[in-house]
Amino acid sequence: MVHRLFSRTSCLLLLCAGASTHGADLVLRGGLIYDGSGSPAYVGDISINGDRIESIGPSGTLTGSRVLDVRGLSVAPGFINMLSWANESLLIDGRSQGDIRQGVTLEVFGEGSSMGPLNDALRQRLLDRQGEARFDIPWRTLGEYLEHLEARGVAPNVASFVGATTVRAHVLGFENRAPNPDELDAMRALVHEAMREGAVGLGSSLIYAPGFYADTDELVALMEVVAQYDGLYISHLRSEGNRLLEALDELIEIARRSKARAEVYHLKVAGRQNWDKFPAVVARIEAARASGLSITANMYTYTAGSTGLDAAMPPWAQEGGYAAWAERLEDPEMRARIAAEMTTPTDAWENLLLAAGAENTLLVGFRNPELRHLTGRTLAAVAAERDKPAHEVAMDLVVADGSRVQVVYFLMSEENVAATIALPWVSFGSDAASMAAEGVFLNRSTHPRAYGNFARVLGRYARDRQRIDMADAVRRLTALPAENLRIKNRGSIKPGFYADLAVFDPARVRDHATYANPHRYSEGMVHILVNGEAVLEHGEHTGRLPGRVVRGPGWQAGAVATTRAHSEQLAGTPAR
Repeated sequence: MVHRLFSRTSCLLLLCAGASTHGADLVLRGGLIYDGSGSPAYVGDISINGDRIESIGPSGTLTGSRVLDVRGLSVAPGFINMLSWANESLLIDGRSQGDIRQGVTLEVFGEGSSMGPLNDALRQRLLDRQGEARFDIPWRTLGEYLEHLEARGVAPNVASFVGATTVRAHVLGFENRAPNPDELDAMRALVHEAMREGAVGLGSSLIYAPGFYADTDELVALMEVVAQYDGLYISHLRSEGNRLLEALDELIEIARRSKARAEVYHLKVAGRQNWDKFPAVVARIEAARASGLSITANMYTYTAGSTGLDAAMPPWAQEGGYAAWAERLEDPEMRARIAAEMTTPTDAWENLLLAAGAENTLLVGFRNPELRHLTGRTLAAVAAERDKPAHEVAMDLVVADGSRVQVVYFLMSEENVAATIALPWVSFGSDAASMAAEGVFLNRSTHPRAYGNFARVLGRYARDRQRIDMADAVRRLTALPAENLRIKNRGSIKPGFYADLAVFDPARVRDHATYANPHRYSEGMVHILVNGEAVLEHGEHTGRLPGRVVRGPGWQAGAVATTRAHSEQLAGTPAR
């Protein structure tokens, strides 16, 4: 392991920047500090007062009312999950066990859909799709949702993009058409409100209906608003397979035309026939960066993705939402048309079932308890048992389950995953909820990335396979995403920064979740601090919930209250 001792020069500089003449609340003594910059680690003390890092000094020099000996352990800024689906799981269990036990101290939501802004129809849709795990929805705007989370109590900090799909559905519903000028103005106004409430940018997800229905011009128009606030455009590309290069060109075009920064969600090359496109993908992004555009990406560290069987069916069939989709699947004429398109190779939409194959499509999430015995089986195996083609079984399951059915698609090569991890402009996101390995969460399976994505970066790829230097791995888990999100005073170990810290055993950190048994915690995290409070102590969750809302660069104090008052005025109800 490469590290350095605390030099006299760095000691003096850091002590002058934040040292105190009195004892701090807490001192982390003698840890190997990875400060997030990517520079070599050094041994030292970190003192914390309240929710902030006060000073950094040589081991044994700082004093505090409590001293925690972390010699032999590594200390890093808390990790940032750039693609989190904990937006609902944290409402059920705010402890965020799966991610906290990997060092994640900031969850970032908003891949296409976000928890606001909501109208009556979108709110009811959120209520209707809940299963055994239920929660109330007292908020309407994205800012209100984030404040609701903080008030309820959550272990990690939270932030969110505003979803382009949510904004579109708020104004157009689930119709497959372009907005007229008035509707586009209404969509842009919603984006303005979300950015002032603290959204970190706009997120799109362009393989799924109704996000698929948005064209490039629509996205540029929304991003022109976001760019005024220095927000980020982040996108699940329109294709990650057959038309990956063209989809990447669209993201670059949106960035160039809107004058905004852009990031690719879960960068991958999907489908064996496309694996050789990886060098061209990297070349396109690096050429855009060299031209002056800020283009980055994030990833999860597995060869399989997870989404629904909706990604196996044409987007036109899903216009109008689930009820209309299920009705088409039960109509013989419509069903025959859908079946024909599901089994015909095309570049017009992203067919993940064809890309992976039924034998590489694992069933993991059912809403209907009567179907849960199929969990963990491949679609091919169930099709053989039922003596029906796999695409027919997929349609049957969507209707019978009352949902899109969550599946795992094996799509990527390990070689490309490892090569992506080595790219310096790539950060990390789980693309999963943060669950507990207990209670209602065990009613469904999941992808192992929900419990192992970040531990896998440190253990499998940095320590064991040495595909990435440990200091750079920490930088890309912390300071890089913090800079891309334009969030202040987080993502680095510096005096004055918030005390979001991950203390881990570099020899023990590793993931244990598997596709067969995904609800298994990672190990190796020893202490986790969020805003100066211990959420994990000696490997055990403390039950504390100190997480806060982290807001984007366009945030304006009082914006949530202003939006709420305006909405209530329009609805004819008094503002409270």
